[in-house]
Amino acid sequence: MKKKSLGIYILSSLVIGNMIGSGIFLLPASLASFGTITIFSWCVTALGAMLLALVFSKLSTLFPKTGGPYIYCKEGFGSFIGFQVAYNYWVYMWVGNAAIAVAFTGYLSVFWPALATDQLLAFFVTAGAVWVFTSINMIGVHFAGIFQLILTIFKFFPLFVTVCIGFFFIRWENLTFFNMTQGSDLKAFSGGAMLTLWAFLGMESASIPADEVKHPEKTIPRATLLGTGITALIYILSTVVIMGVVPIPELQNSTAPFADLAGKIFGQLGSSIIAFVAIVSCLGALNGWILLQGQIPLAAAKDHLFPKKFAYLTKNRSPVFGIVLSSILITFLLALNFTKGLVDQFTFIISLATLSAIIAYLYTTIAEFVIYIKHPDKIDKKHVAKSLVISMLAFIYTFWMVCSCDKDIVFYGVILMFTSIPIYGYMEWKKYQKKFSDI
Repeated sequence: MKKKSLGIYILSSLVIGNMIGSGIFLLPASLASFGTITIFSWCVTALGAMLLALVFSKLSTLFPKTGGPYIYCKEGFGSFIGFQVAYNYWVYMWVGNAAIAVAFTGYLSVFWPALATDQLLAFFVTAGAVWVFTSINMIGVHFAGIFQLILTIFKFFPLFVTVCIGFFFIRWENLTFFNMTQGSDLKAFSGGAMLTLWAFLGMESASIPADEVKHPEKTIPRATLLGTGITALIYILSTVVIMGVVPIPELQNSTAPFADLAGKIFGQLGSSIIAFVAIVSCLGALNGWILLQGQIPLAAAKDHLFPKKFAYLTKNRSPVFGIVLSSILITFLLALNFTKGLVDQFTFIISLATLSAIIAYLYTTIAEFVIYIKHPDKIDKKHVAKSLVISMLAFIYTFWMVCSCDKDIVFYGVILMFTSIPIYGYMEWKKYQKKFSDI
């Protein structure tokens, strides 16, 4: 029997590390275009994220297998929807990793100013970071998990200290830039909520490598809720501080907003320290998500819904084909967007990644209803009503997020989703071809 290597501490660090990555460090610059109304967007998104975390926690106890949302939707809706969820979730992972890598380069520009102006140099540095962590994750899951725990501890403490001290430097007049858009407060609030969801993507991380988790029926729900709760708290507090200290007009053009915050509190040395912490944070998130970007295709390949090459594991249990192919696609996406500024790149990429994730979440929130119909033995009669209410509220939240997306993002997101259809058809043809050849 294989040894399961992921416990509560590593798994919680995976959840926290995958969420506290690029979002908290570069997202304030994107949110500044909406105004301080986005502080309320954070609060609502935190509530929605906790609802989704509860859904994933419950489903992980029903099916503690590698694959997370893919497994739940396949069990509920069947192979085609399961494949679409796996495909969209996989797209979200590698697209999101491109955004994390862009954020890393943005903070590295504090020490290497040429990165903020030389787009070709920024591309090579960003792509280089992706391939360094691709190599680390090819070594094996346990090594990457230990590395993730170390990075999470290293980045969390200075971040928390800066936020606490920052409250004493807030200038409350800076928070009066309530709505910086030309539209209604509701539109600005919804637009901000859609972007803030990006920073919570990853609350389901603990459920994905379930085959590697010790006592998954207990460890996964605890790690999911603990990680999401800690992250929500630090997000809301940090947003109040950064928008209260750094004026919105200045924040809109910042490539390293948290470093600017530290600079106003501690001076140049503080700015450099926080920029370094942000770099470590982004690298930690990049490591965690590259760890996972091979797991979803692996689960689908085991069910013959993805090409069998995705199911290949090295002796250290690394799904090397899925990891490498995903990183090739990340590099291609970075190459397509390298002519844009870092903040513009980041905003576009996270919007596309968030929509891909939302589609997977949307299916997952309803999957529990269908699972109980198809598998009545899974019903916990004492808590079933509570679970279904939470699932319905989570569905309403994710549906609202789809409605909040920019129309161009929805267009590109739907195009990406439709590319999954011929791939599914090809995989079905391969299965039936093999079936008839065996007759």
